Amino acid sequence: MTEVAGWKTRGHGPLQEVDGVVCHHTAGWNDMHVVRDGRPGLDGPLSQIWLRRDGRIFIVAAGRCWHNAPSLSLGHTNSRSIGIEAENDGRTPWPKVQLDAYKRLCAELCREFGLPVSTVKGHKEVNASKPDPHSINMNNFRRDVAALLRGEPAAPADDLSWTEKLVKDLPLLRPGDDNWDVKTARGLLNARGYLPEAVYAAAGLKEWLDRTGYDDEFVKLIKGFQKLKKLDSDGLVGPLTWAALARVS
Repeated sequence: MTEVAGWKTRGHGPLQEVDGVVCHHTAGWNDMHVVRDGRPGLDGPLSQIWLRRDGRIFIVAAGRCWHNAPSLSLGHTNSRSIGIEAENDGRTPWPKVQLDAYKRLCAELCREFGLPVSTVKGHKEVNASKPDPHSINMNNFRRDVAALLRGEPAAPADDLSWTEKLVKDLPLLRPGDDNWDVKTARGLLNARGYLPEAVYAAAGLKEWLDRTGYDDEFVKLIKGFQKLKKLDSDGLVGPLTWAALARVS
């Protein structure tokens, strides 16, 4: 652990209480200074803790930080929770050492502040407009934090549910592809209710769903879906878009 100079007096006033922990990803790399100093339109500190990709913990601030607003939970407002910003661009798989440190850090915070594991939340669980921390199933994450508090080893980082394993193994789809995986993505888009009727009105739904081509029309649909899910609207179906289509958090 590293204490960042000035952390004891850094914050937007004192915390009222510590009722919860909010887990984030930073959406960038080498960005501890952003967590400490802020960014255009939002003054730092943004979170009390920055977790580097190698598992190193940096204590950035002790006071209130601007990490979760508006909050869906009274126990996870900026005035009543500790934020952890984990270094990740929001797409790259989590290094095992960082994920292990993330869980151990949350266990220590629960122990220190007398918090139940249920108060450890992903940003995506307490703020409707946020997707972070990406690809982490928070139920499994909390299970491992609870195991650490009991003195048991956490499950391996690759101990995924069958749906998570399925999504992990799916290929990256790009415009111009023509295969059965594209057909699967089309079916999921329809099943999730994000396929406008006007798109298939002329040919019929069955004919549209049977297509295996990643054409311009489908690119536009995927980009629209990605925007609604607060993902990068790059028109590619990668791990995060597959997860959103399949409802794997």
